[in-house]
This record gives sequence, structure tokens and C-alpha cells, in this order.
Amino acid sequence: MIHIHEMAQGSPEWLAARLGIPTASEFATILANGKGGAPSKTRQTYLYKLAGELLTGEPMASFSNGHTERGHAMEPEARQFYAFMHDVEPKLVGFITNGPKGCSPDSLIAGDGMLEIKTKLPHLMIAAHEHGGFPPDHMAQCQGQLWVAEREWVDLICYWPRMQPLIVRAYRDEEYIQKLAGAVDQFNDELAALVEKYSPLRKAA
Repeated sequence: MIHIHEMAQGSPEWLAARLGIPTASEFATILANGKGGAPSKTRQTYLYKLAGELLTGEPMASFSNGHTERGHAMEPEARQFYAFMHDVEPKLVGFITNGPKGCSPDSLIAGDGMLEIKTKLPHLMIAAHEHGGFPPDHMAQCQGQLWVAEREWVDLICYWPRMQPLIVRAYRDEEYIQKLAGAVDQFNDELAALVEKYSPLRKAA
């Protein structure tokens, strides 16, 4: 069942809602393979981090640098541009859960759409325009958001203030979503087994 959590993204309440749950922003990590088709080291690290959250009740530290901070600062400007161009009123939400999985979309659009904002440096904007279609490196996150929120389409806007934005739409890819669902289910099974194995390490509060 879908549950929309109304809170500011990045707030303590938002971190608590995400605790121990695989999220769409990390679905590409869950799908990633290492050498010989084995799960990647980044997937294993993410598994350990979520297990640590569940064992301690504490959210893992989030990574932030100048680029991510700049992206957060530009996000309202990109959203306003999109709203003007499409004559819509994007709805801000905090976090969406649907079973043991979640996502934090940048906005919901009307009854069946979503908006994902990616601020990109100028050289990456050029690469995005050269590609023209939906950037494959954002596929897992965006299809994952459609799966979690049970929506039909997502518009991705690649944005930099002094360049022409690129807006591309993706509809639900049911074959891809089925593959993603299987990978997330397997991940959650491994997560539950890991937490059970190391539950003796948990200290009483």
C-alpha cells in the first residue's frame, strides 16, 4: 500500500522514514554487478549500511559535497521553469513508501505523473543534449519511482541556469520494473537474513 509521508526532505523525520528501506535513488546500486556477474561491492556496502540502520535505529550518514548542495539550491528554480513550461503545479512530497521500498520524488504531477530534477554541470548538459533520449544512468531511479508510487510517467529535467534545459519523459517499462522488483525482493531477503544473523550485536537502549 502506498503511503505518502508529508515532511521536508532531508529533515530528521525524513531520515527516520527512510531508515532500513531500499530507496529508488539506490536501485541502480542494487542492480549493479561486479566481476563475473557477482553482486558489486557498492551493493554489498549498501546492504551493510541498511542492516546497520536496522540494528541501531540510526540513519546512516548522507554524503554531501559542493555539487549536491548546489543541486539542492537550484532545484526550486528548475521546478519553477518546468511548472511554467507545462502549466502545472508540481506537488512537493517528502517520502513515499510502498511495502519495503521507497522513493523521494522531486514532485508529483497531477494524478499520474512525477518530476525528477537533475542539475548538471555545463559539460554534462552538453552530453545530455547529445544523447537526446532518456539518460540511461537515471533509468533505475526513475522507473523505480514509478514502481514505488504506482504512477504512469516521469519527466526528467536536466538543468543548468545558463543553458537550455532538457526535458525527457519516460513511461512505465513493465519488463524493466519486473526485473527491478525481483532484484529489490532479493536484496530485502538478504537484508532480513543479515539483520537476523547479527541481531545479537544489538545493544539494549
